[in-house]
Amino acid sequence: MDTILITGGSGLVGSAIKDISNNYNYNFIFSSSSDCDLTDLNQTREYFRKLKPEFVIHLAANVGGVFKNINNKVDMFEKNIMINHNVLKVSYELNVKKVISCLSTCIFPNNTQYPINEKMLHDGPPHESNDAYAYSKRMLEVQSKAYQTQYNKQFICVIPTNIYGPNDNFSLEDGHVIPSLIHRCYINKKHNEKFSIRGTGEPLRQFIYSKDLAKLIIWVLEKYKELDTIILSTSEKDEISIKNVGKLICKEYNYENNIIFDTNFTDGQFKKTADNSKLINLYKNFKFTPIEDGICETVKWFVKNIDKCRK
Repeated sequence: MDTILITGGSGLVGSAIKDISNNYNYNFIFSSSSDCDLTDLNQTREYFRKLKPEFVIHLAANVGGVFKNINNKVDMFEKNIMINHNVLKVSYELNVKKVISCLSTCIFPNNTQYPINEKMLHDGPPHESNDAYAYSKRMLEVQSKAYQTQYNKQFICVIPTNIYGPNDNFSLEDGHVIPSLIHRCYINKKHNEKFSIRGTGEPLRQFIYSKDLAKLIIWVLEKYKELDTIILSTSEKDEISIKNVGKLICKEYNYENNIIFDTNFTDGQFKKTADNSKLINLYKNFKFTPIEDGICETVKWFVKNIDKCRK
């Protein structure tokens, strides 16, 4: 039985892969920062040597929402560069058969035409709010392609849109939009306060439920034979405003008509519409979880696990 090492295995996507892992015939190893400091090359090398994985799903990263990206640019750049360098270098040294590394649509150029596709990744600078993180992730794709070209390695990158689901980071300050709003609405309702959303609520996003992404990553591992980067996303028609995301969250808490918008905060990038036509052409029958259902499940999980979840 082949071994798959998942870096960042205790995070949002790693946890989703764990939830579906019994459906696949692999020895899954879910690694977290407590198992190995991936910013340290020697630790990374020894850890990989001990486990001897045939495949690596590289999810580990220093991540956060727009305000963490704005306020921690050095950490966002340097830690991600070190993690990615070490994981790919050691995977090459140990002859790992295939590495799937996770990028993000937020690393695409700020000034671009929409929808964005896989070939447009390096066509201009990213939005200044997350430029340090974005460039570190772009370098992961550059490094992966270098290993493809020089050493004929199957080091593949996938680009999901905004991910959400159980086991997310529900931090009010450092979390992404859906988990942060789920936590904030919980607190606001508890104290009978207005549900305050930072910004205007007008920006548009495509969201992918974490278990959908987990299934697609295993599909990439098993079925995707190309070396080119691929976007893993819902369709453009599924794009939704932050305002309407807030309304869906309020509905789950039975706290509707209590939303206000704090326009003292930036909206970040207005839209990041991704073209998923390559994925749909290759995997025509994949069924995405409707965002209403995904938010319902995520709110239920948060309320049940509020005392022990990341926040």
